[in-house]
Amino acid sequence: MIEFLNRLVDEIERHLGDELDVDAIARERGTTGYHARRMFSSLAGMPVSEYVRRRRMTVAASDVVGDEDLLTIAVRYGYGSTEAFGRAFRAVHGVSHGDVRRHGGPLRSQPQLRFRLTVEGSVPMDARILTHHAIRLIGHATRVPLSHEGVNAHIERHIASLPAAEHDRLKQLSGTEPSGLLQVSADVDSDYVEGSELTYLHGVAVDADADVPDDLDVIDSAAGEWVVFRTSGPHPAALQEAYAASATEWFPSNPWRLRPGPSIVSVLDRASDFSTATCELWFPIERA
Repeated sequence: MIEFLNRLVDEIERHLGDELDVDAIARERGTTGYHARRMFSSLAGMPVSEYVRRRRMTVAASDVVGDEDLLTIAVRYGYGSTEAFGRAFRAVHGVSHGDVRRHGGPLRSQPQLRFRLTVEGSVPMDARILTHHAIRLIGHATRVPLSHEGVNAHIERHIASLPAAEHDRLKQLSGTEPSGLLQVSADVDSDYVEGSELTYLHGVAVDADADVPDDLDVIDSAAGEWVVFRTSGPHPAALQEAYAASATEWFPSNPWRLRPGPSIVSVLDRASDFSTATCELWFPIERA
């Protein structure tokens, strides 16, 4: 995966003015665009699309300070108008291309990325791989923005809106692993962009053929392999560290990749104020 990501960076550099087909590049290297985007975002701290924009505007800045027609420059870097180019330019540099042309700056540069894998091995990851039958995730769903750090206030409000009796009802409906009340994230943007919307479901898992009450939302999950990480400690920090470590340590070191599907958090034990918790983090995977 590290080799592939560096190849992807090289392809971006060679085609800054063209549309990038991540799926085609991924297929050539024996992986999927879905997995490639998720790993790039996790390791680079930004989605592929944002990196492409930053590199385009970094290189375009050297053209803007000259006297070439701005529309010609815009088209060179894949924009159909000076207005669209100008919006992207300001988003990266914080100033308009006109200001840069008049004053030469200020400019913000995005260096070319290079991925390297550093394996320390000092903290083993508690993981298990299992083959699981098809399941239905049932409960109460809502759309929320993606948040990489800290508590997601939108999810907190959604859970708090459910009466205590509903939590008890859901627990009684739980019929298969992962057991207990679950925090399910589905329809996640493959670039994993901060603030992009996802479907969050607070509920439980049941067999695929189980009867589901009409008032509950359903997310179907196909049969397949899963990797399950166990975390314990401050909540949600320990859980978010596991999300990050899965991308930086586990996936680059193991012959598996993410497949489309929901990610699931099962809370096994927690403090009364939820300051600490023991959780399991489930990712759908397939052999790389």
